[in-house]
Amino acid sequence: MIAAHKRMKHYAAAALACIAVVLNSTLAHALDIKRSTLSNGAILLVSEQHQLPMLTVSIAFDAGARRDPPGKEGIAELTSQSIMQGTKELTAAEFNQKSDFMGSSIEVVAGRDYSTASFTSLKKYQKETLALLAGILVEPGLRDGDIERKRAEQIAGIKAQEEEPGYVAGITFDKTLFGAQTPYGHPVEGYAESVGKLTADDVRAFYREHYRMGSAVIGVAGDVSAVEVKASLEQSLAALPGSVAPQTVPSAPTVAPGLHASLIDRNVEQSNIAMGFGGVERGNPDYYRLQVMNYILGGGGFASRLVEVVRSKAGLAYSVASGFEAGKFPGSFNVVLQTKNRSSEQAISLILQQLRKIQDQPVTAAELDGAKRFLVGSFPLKYDSLGSIVGFMQQVELYGLGLDYADKYPHIIQAVTKEDVQAVAKKYLHPGSVLIVAVANQKEAKIDTSKLGSTSEETGAQ
Repeated sequence: MIAAHKRMKHYAAAALACIAVVLNSTLAHALDIKRSTLSNGAILLVSEQHQLPMLTVSIAFDAGARRDPPGKEGIAELTSQSIMQGTKELTAAEFNQKSDFMGSSIEVVAGRDYSTASFTSLKKYQKETLALLAGILVEPGLRDGDIERKRAEQIAGIKAQEEEPGYVAGITFDKTLFGAQTPYGHPVEGYAESVGKLTADDVRAFYREHYRMGSAVIGVAGDVSAVEVKASLEQSLAALPGSVAPQTVPSAPTVAPGLHASLIDRNVEQSNIAMGFGGVERGNPDYYRLQVMNYILGGGGFASRLVEVVRSKAGLAYSVASGFEAGKFPGSFNVVLQTKNRSSEQAISLILQQLRKIQDQPVTAAELDGAKRFLVGSFPLKYDSLGSIVGFMQQVELYGLGLDYADKYPHIIQAVTKEDVQAVAKKYLHPGSVLIVAVANQKEAKIDTSKLGSTSEETGAQ
């Protein structure tokens, strides 16, 4: 019975490998990305997909939360939500009624790096839906009452999230690592205090400065003609000329030698821990080697070392995961987990051991092969909808990955060696220079910072 089970696992792995080869060999051809530039400077990427009479259009503006000025954290988010409140001629209710009648989905969403304005519609409503999207982008209502209402909703949402210990651990980690007044040092939604000070004039000013087509990347996928959709976008968005001024690149975040604990006391059953240090930007040439390394370390779910050691063997956590948050600028590497208050120190110690182990000892051939098969095999499965195809194309352009990225990716991953994994682990993991945030019942957790300090000396410095 056991032998049969092993054979089935082997057959399944072989099948996944075969499927991965087929999917990856056809992905680039299936996308067939056509790139052009509009007269207003926007980059246009089109993938004609004629299987269904639908299309998705997404415009990425240089208007993400990293553009929030110090003291106005949350302005990008508030602006994106306020833009959705209709045009100068249509109220929010009238705007929503028109889009609902067509069954179209329209949204403007702020992210950390960029804000995206997008729609998905049936082909027969393409013109009308584009007109609605263009309306809120070119002539948004931005009425005082609508902005004040969205501001109140944003503050209420922030306060609700602040009741979640995992959220508190995450925003405290970022604020401490990056610094409060840096592009990545605050959550996209901002803070209740900062959002409470934002005015309607602040929103209108942020819109005028950052929703400029000259810095935008447009992705279109669906039952469209690249030539026709370019012409319609040229006409609809002509009134948004100009570009956003370049942003000063911040210094990469670092942590001084030692283990630095920020202990937040909450009456909770589980300790919520976020720990890590500075990471890399998306364009870092080692990014793909880091993907393989992190899959083995803590990004591979039940296949990862952290899950095996911290959850399966020690029984300290239901879930534990690690990852690099790579963006336009250098981001972070962090490990997040929940554990019983009293096992916080033990869990932290085990994680530090695993960081050091993957630096000191080569990974096994089985671990390397498993990571490669998953990363290559799952790659095309991420782009199984029009929205995901559009997002993929925008990512390729925004982070300078190249239009041949879909072709290159499997080959780059397959070329990673055990030596590569160990080399990037030694270069980018810093178990002797770690920021640790623990939201816990501190009386039960009894996290001894002096003991953590001695652990830092044992594991080395950055």
